[in-house]
Formats: sequence, C-alpha cells, structure tokens
Amino acid sequence: MSAYQRSTLGAGATADVEEIRDAGQALIDRWSSPGRDFHNLKHLVDVLVRVDELVEETHEPDLVRLAAWYHGAIFDSADAKTYANRGGEDEIASARLAYDELTKLGVPERRAHRVHDLVVALVRHSPDPTDFDCAVLCDADLAMLAAEPQRYKAYLHDVRAEYAHLPIEDYVRARLRILHKLLARPSLFSSPLGAAWEEPARQNVSAELQRLEKELAKIDAEKGAAASAPTEREINGATDSATASAASAALRDDTTSR
Repeated sequence: MSAYQRSTLGAGATADVEEIRDAGQALIDRWSSPGRDFHNLKHLVDVLVRVDELVEETHEPDLVRLAAWYHGAIFDSADAKTYANRGGEDEIASARLAYDELTKLGVPERRAHRVHDLVVALVRHSPDPTDFDCAVLCDADLAMLAAEPQRYKAYLHDVRAEYAHLPIEDYVRARLRILHKLLARPSLFSSPLGAAWEEPARQNVSAELQRLEKELAKIDAEKGAAASAPTEREINGATDSATASAASAALRDDTTSR
C-alpha cells in the first residue's frame, strides 16, 4: 500500500483501494510533469520525510501528510511575478484540488476542509503558534533552507533551472525579494523541533542574499556602462562630422593659398 493510500484511508476515505491508488498515481504524475526541476517528486518526498521527522508534534498526522501531497500539485512557472509571490506553487488551486478529490474519495468533509486550510496556510508560512499541525507542515516545506551547503547549492541550481526562461536580472530581483522577506521574519520555523533548523537556514539565506546583491550590482554596472557607451549611429555621425570638418578646412586652406 502506498503512502498516499495509507494517509487517505487514515483520514477516513471510504472509496475502494483501486480508486484511491489511481488518485495517488495522478498526484505523482502531476509532481513529475515537465518543467519541475525543483518542485518535483523529489521535493514532495523531502517534505513528507520532514513531516515524519516532526510527526510527534502533530495532532492529525494523516491530514498533515495529505496536505504535503497536495501542497504544490498545481504549479506554474510562467513569470517572475509568480515566482516572487509563490515560488511557482499555486497553493490556492492546489487546496481546492485537495478538497475536491478527498471528498470524492469519501474523506469526511471536516477533514478534507482541514487539508484544504493547511495547504492554503503555505501561502504565507505564518501559522498560528497553537496550530501544531500547520506549524509542522510549514516547517517541513521550508526545511530545504537549512540543508548543508552543497545540497543548498544544488537546490539553487534546480530552482534557477525551473525559471531558466526568465532573464537573469528579473530572476535575481525576484529571488532577492523572497530572501529579504524570509530574513525579515522573527523566525523561519514555528514548531519546537523545527526550531533546530533556524540557524543553518539563516546562514544559507544570508550567504545567498550577499551573493545575489553582488550579482545585481554587477548587472546594474554593466547596464550603466552600456547606456553611457556611444551607439554605432552616434559613432558614424561623429565620423561623418569630422570628415566634413576636415574637408571644409582643406577647402579653406586651398582657397587661401590661391
């Protein structure tokens, strides 16, 4: 039995096992779709693993796991605004998908609605401190920020690949907005166990911020240099003017000599 089946049945689903299995496979297909260089099946597995690391703090672990399964089921990397606001994961649409599918599978409405609300909470990652299930989900989703440096570097590479269609300046500016928002928060993690990830996460985010600020300064400097450099038309115009002036001077000299 798959992890999705176990969690769905644990949440009270009444559909037959085959129908639940098909729903789980459809989710796996969504997470495996082209263009998901980071927000893919591996990311889903990582979040589920992190949820299990924090599971002793949850009240309804199967609902938290289901929220993890659905949290980025619908994904869009179309433009910089999408990236800066949500990192590409459409939590609102994903939450609706979760509610619709889980109720069809016979999960009680209250529990399906709870999964919906948990997914929506990832829009801001600011859970009520008394909502331990929500805190665990939010922490599990952000846990990559606390990865060891080499893995964090690989994460950055994959996220950039996901948005390779964006010009580098647009991507850097969007990424910087995200990093500033993260560092402005009093804490990145909300659960007691997740708090252990705070220091390494801030170190990673701060180091990335410094690197990208230098990269943006370099981009701005190159743009400034390009803007101040004469265009080909200006160069040609100056050359033509100089040639005309020289010809005029030569003509005056010739006339004077006569």
